Amino acid sequence: MSRKKDLSALREDALAIFQVGLNAVDPKAAVRRFLRLERDVLTIGEQSYDLSSFENIYAVGAGKASAAMAQAIEAILGDRLKAGVINVKDGHAVPLRTVRVNEAAHPVPNEAGIEGTKEIIELLRRSGERDLIICLLSGGGSALLPCPSPGLSLNDKQQTTQLLLDCGATIHEINAVRKHISAIKGGRLARFAYPSRVVSLILSDVIGDDLDIIASGPTVPDRSTFSDCLRFLEKYSLVDKVPETVRQTLVKGAQGKVVETPGEDDPAFQLTQTEIIGSNILAVRAAARKSRELGYNSLILSTMIEGETRDVAKVHAAIAKEVLRTGNPIQRPACLVSGGETTVTIRGDGLGGRNQEFALAAAMDITDLDDTIILSGGTDGTDGPTDAAGAIVDSETIQTAQRLGLDANQYLEQNDSYHFFQRTGDLIITGPTLTNVMDLRLILVG
Repeated sequence: MSRKKDLSALREDALAIFQVGLNAVDPKAAVRRFLRLERDVLTIGEQSYDLSSFENIYAVGAGKASAAMAQAIEAILGDRLKAGVINVKDGHAVPLRTVRVNEAAHPVPNEAGIEGTKEIIELLRRSGERDLIICLLSGGGSALLPCPSPGLSLNDKQQTTQLLLDCGATIHEINAVRKHISAIKGGRLARFAYPSRVVSLILSDVIGDDLDIIASGPTVPDRSTFSDCLRFLEKYSLVDKVPETVRQTLVKGAQGKVVETPGEDDPAFQLTQTEIIGSNILAVRAAARKSRELGYNSLILSTMIEGETRDVAKVHAAIAKEVLRTGNPIQRPACLVSGGETTVTIRGDGLGGRNQEFALAAAMDITDLDDTIILSGGTDGTDGPTDAAGAIVDSETIQTAQRLGLDANQYLEQNDSYHFFQRTGDLIITGPTLTNVMDLRLILVG
């Protein structure tokens, strides 16, 4: 078999493994695993609810997967579900009977997101102590639940969010700031719902599955503070770049002049249950199982990988070299799987996302390796502001680019990985997957 044909077969395997990883975190299946209705008893995780003791059941939520999650809730509860409102990313809506779907912008919020969030708040304010609220949250929930704090505007939030995204801040840092310039995040949704009972079903897109970070923790106690937010702005030299209204809000909060986000002692959290129904590890494990079925020796590297995308790509390329030359940490044919979420510091004005940038940086480091494939894809099907989930590269990708007259290093410096891979034909296009559990990366060595 020729080397070219070997690479083609490896690519097919990599894409098949990636798809199995996506299938493992299907949001509807995740909801069905955690919810069971028998007559009047609804069991969620290990807790049961006698539905005859509730007057109304409502569903609210936000995130790229929330519409698909709501489909499963409607199928389970039927006519018992009284009403609901959820916010999803544009293009991620699905048909629903009872729950109203609002499509809005992500990752930078827009007016549609605010209008949908206001509908959610009004529904929660109408609820009472004999009502059950099922809150559906997934990745993207932070941008899709925008409701600026008093004195702040949508434009203030948009500018601040974009600055944090561009500087390479981590999701923990970004969401800490988001919570402190919001009227609903950081546990405040639970306050609006109090004294109703609130059950949150969460599809995690955060390293470590930190509940107060996923969708900026609207239904759980917040561990971050106004002082933390100021420290993050100082870290990235943004104190004088964010809108003055935002800076003043954070400064006043640090001085105790603005009420801090609710902590564990808030009574609203005595009436909440929170369940993570899907996460990155499920996708990674499923991918590893599929690779073994295809005849590879499989190893999970980590689901908690973060850091600058280009640096992480170099490490993955180095591991591929080690497999080829020493047989460590696993013998070939090998499939190494990793998850997590890296960050990109924007330096150019190109188009791309962290997965495409990862693949481009990795491709430049594996040009001298035989039979090696590297794939990086976002489980939500959208990598950055593009229609691609990511990209797949091999040891001949850079040679192909050179024949097309493309300078890989120039594209990387301009953060223009999308247009690079558009020319080489290496983009992974899945369309919206209606799920989101961070990224899935594969190294295949044949």
